[in-house]
Amino acid sequence: MKLITKAIEKKLLNTPLYSTDGNTVKDVLVKFFNPCGAGTWYVFEAEQHGDDWVFFGLVDLYEKELGYFSLSDLKAVNLPFGLFIERDMYFSGKYNCETGEFE
Repeated sequence: MKLITKAIEKKLLNTPLYSTDGNTVKDVLVKFFNPCGAGTWYVFEAEQHGDDWVFFGLVDLYEKELGYFSLSDLKAVNLPFGLFIERDMYFSGKYNCETGEFE
């Protein structure tokens, strides 16, 4: 599965890092997940660095935490049965940083 499509790339380019600072409610541009278990990454902002992308968003591994991660980090994850990190093709939503809930 392609993690970044042309449509997603357009959204990412329109939302550079630090562009949503001060916003309580943030649009989720793309959601990545581990199909085998724990691990979900929600992207709020992004910046292209050469062939890689650096994201800012919500990381939900064993607890929820806002932070930075990269596309190359997600691609490097080795999962059982030859699986890889996937993109949720149907997710759309907003995240409220004050309540910690999705809208």
